[in-house]
Amino acid sequence: MARMTMVEAIRDAMDVMMGRDDGVVVFGEDVGYFGGVFRSTQGLQQKYGKTRCFDTPISEAGIVGTAIGMAAYGLKPCVEIQFADYMYPAYDQIVSEAARLRYRSNGEFTCPLVVRMPTGGGIFGGQTHSQSPEALFTHVSGLKTIVPSNPYDAKGLLIAAIEDPDPVIFLEPKRLYNGPFDGHHDRPVTPWSKHDLSEVPSGYFTVPLGKATVVREGSAMTVLAYGTMVYVAQAAAAETDIDAEIIDLRTLLPLDMDTIAASVRKTGRCVIVHEATLTSGFGAELAALVQEACFFHLEAPIARVAGWDTPYPHAQEWDYFPGPARVGRALVETMEG
Repeated sequence: MARMTMVEAIRDAMDVMMGRDDGVVVFGEDVGYFGGVFRSTQGLQQKYGKTRCFDTPISEAGIVGTAIGMAAYGLKPCVEIQFADYMYPAYDQIVSEAARLRYRSNGEFTCPLVVRMPTGGGIFGGQTHSQSPEALFTHVSGLKTIVPSNPYDAKGLLIAAIEDPDPVIFLEPKRLYNGPFDGHHDRPVTPWSKHDLSEVPSGYFTVPLGKATVVREGSAMTVLAYGTMVYVAQAAAAETDIDAEIIDLRTLLPLDMDTIAASVRKTGRCVIVHEATLTSGFGAELAALVQEACFFHLEAPIARVAGWDTPYPHAQEWDYFPGPARVGRALVETMEG
């Protein structure tokens, strides 16, 4: 199998689906001629033409609104919002139109739409290029929300998302585009070419939506993470020498509660890690679900490690970013609880 970066895997997924289905179209700001600010769509316009992959004006509401009309008509748009931070002008279209179309039409119409967005920090993007808005989407009935953590999953999940008959929010942790990142910003970057999950099958394959994966088996506690935090959690477990079982959620909605509950019932402890701000973050929902499903198995309070309740700072990036030291402290405290 070929080794790919996450950027290459995402591009390959769109290439595969555009080749299989003439109804798949890709558009957004600078995605055509320029190939996207992160080069995730590079070469697609040259291969499929300007009617299948094209640039749009700087209007997120217009991008998503147009895509909803196309989806209702029978096409399968896969659109890019250049940064997740830019999606707010399109939020009304996503929530009020895309998410509700099947329900409000009594199943007469569906909205097979994928909205791709680079998400998260770790690149010194500051407050308007580093946000993690996943909880804003998981709160909305009618949407699916995906956060891959590696090239293999990124390709398989994106293909599954494009084939899904309903709208899917596909959040791409941009700190992982070119390699896994464990939160140690002062160390050399490890490229994807040295990681097993960079091996990506050619052609068509899918990773099912709504299915988590255990990336590290253990018996002392369960750590729930997604995106970049999967690698931070692995580093924290290794550095504290705690036998933690780490689950990569992959899909936030639908959520694989069976895998989560089985693990927490086995370990008796749970730590939840995400980069988004703590208050009303997706970790709060996870904590509530674990408490409901596993209350009589818990031996310590559920812990959350997250971003602070502030705008994402530029100068203090690594104080905000939940790194392995902060996650490790939570692991130790939960073991002592």
